[in-house]
Amino acid sequence: MGEASRDGTRPPRSVVTGGAGFLGSHLCDRLIAEGHEVICLDNLLTGRIENLKSLFGQPRFVFIKDDVTKPIDLPGLLSMAGGRLEADGHLDYVVHMASPASPKDYARHPIHTLKVGGLGTYHALGLAKACGSVFLLASTSEVYGDPEVNPQPETYWGHVNPIGPRSVYDEAKRFAEAITMAYHREHGIRVRLARIFNTYGERMRLDDGRAFPNFLSQAIQGRPLTVYGDGSQTRSCCYVSDLMEGLYRLLVSDQMGPINLGNPEEVSILELARKVIERTGSSSRVVFEPLPVDDPMQRRPDISKAKALLGWQPRVGLDDGIDRVLPYFRAKLRESVAAGCSAGL
Repeated sequence: MGEASRDGTRPPRSVVTGGAGFLGSHLCDRLIAEGHEVICLDNLLTGRIENLKSLFGQPRFVFIKDDVTKPIDLPGLLSMAGGRLEADGHLDYVVHMASPASPKDYARHPIHTLKVGGLGTYHALGLAKACGSVFLLASTSEVYGDPEVNPQPETYWGHVNPIGPRSVYDEAKRFAEAITMAYHREHGIRVRLARIFNTYGERMRLDDGRAFPNFLSQAIQGRPLTVYGDGSQTRSCCYVSDLMEGLYRLLVSDQMGPINLGNPEEVSILELARKVIERTGSSSRVVFEPLPVDDPMQRRPDISKAKALLGWQPRVGLDDGIDRVLPYFRAKLRESVAAGCSAGL
């Protein structure tokens, strides 16, 4: 711990866009633990202030409600921080995590998803260029679309429907990668591209809409687990602490990427549902509904590059990860029930 800024005389300073989200908030935690000053930007469209509660009061942490689809002005941000961080203009890292990330969220906010992948990435890159910062893009396995190869290596160019319902997210991230590389080639920005695969853990929203929170919420409540299609489609589930380790290693490395970060332990959606029932001790059954349009049939990262270049691989297996996250989901469901009762619902 205790990484230094580029000049070695002060703590490194990082801007994290989307820092109140599920993954963004965990990254803010990790950066603070590593000695960084952290400026967290989020418009709270899908992020939540409560994800940052452990950081409020930290002298090296500042939260600013802001929308990255508009230009990012570092002196203005530091002024909004009320003098809590020295307004000397230095900035070592920009980590662009902002974006709706679940199919439910980007179906609800399609235009904003495209804007945050396009304009948001453009403005975050502009900040990194102005400050001479390292820029890390949190890209996604969705750039591979419904892949025709398994596992998916970084050399695979993808199989994406550019006008389908998922395209607002897929193509936003593909554009974000393209403009990131353009800034690297034209302006010499030091960039890092992380392609993040399915991740789960504490701070996921109950209404996130993805399989993991759906299954855990349904199983804990004894409700049927909803499997779309016949459940043969596969996912690879990475526990959030493992992902944060990979992201941090990439951020402080000299590797440009893209680098896949995820758990290569592949499981079918039906197997995942049955495993959640087993680990929760639930009496729930599985029910089947039609498969959504363009839902990927395979998702499994080839992490050879991450192993070789970052010395990284996941440590938490699926059974262990479910056991770790269960108390969080049980607590959030109790809160939800209590809130419903107090509202007279």
